[in-house]
Amino acid sequence: MTDRERTFVMAKPDAVQRGLVGEIVSRLEDRGLKMVGAKFMRIDQDLAHDHYAEHEDEPFFDDLVSFITSGPVLAMVWEGHDATRQVREMMGETDCREAAPGTIRGDFGLDLQNNLVHGSDHEDPGANEREIDLFFDEDELVDYERVDETWLYS
Repeated sequence: MTDRERTFVMAKPDAVQRGLVGEIVSRLEDRGLKMVGAKFMRIDQDLAHDHYAEHEDEPFFDDLVSFITSGPVLAMVWEGHDATRQVREMMGETDCREAAPGTIRGDFGLDLQNNLVHGSDHEDPGANEREIDLFFDEDELVDYERVDETWLYS
């Protein structure tokens, strides 16, 4: 695959509890992105603090940590051309009430906090690697070629 990029995506506790993980995975696969890593897990306090470190001084930090540790999540790594930007567009605005119909948050989200999915920030060039490294060891990621890659990436 040429120009491939890996990006971190997480189905948050509300997506797991509402049975929307399959919908999220299906949308990303339908877009032509390829899952190269997945881990169903509960995030502990330390990992939550590391993951949201850039928000540590914000008044909503404790709520973020409380929410992300409230139930299981599906942490994933996706690969594809311009994957980070594609995922961010597919997720929709962070505040679900402002997210466009057709996006994951626009179709299924409830509010600012319960917004179903997290994806690495496409405007922060180091976000992908930082978040992937927080959740995955290199040997937990799988390189393989999907049969449709020649059609998707010529």
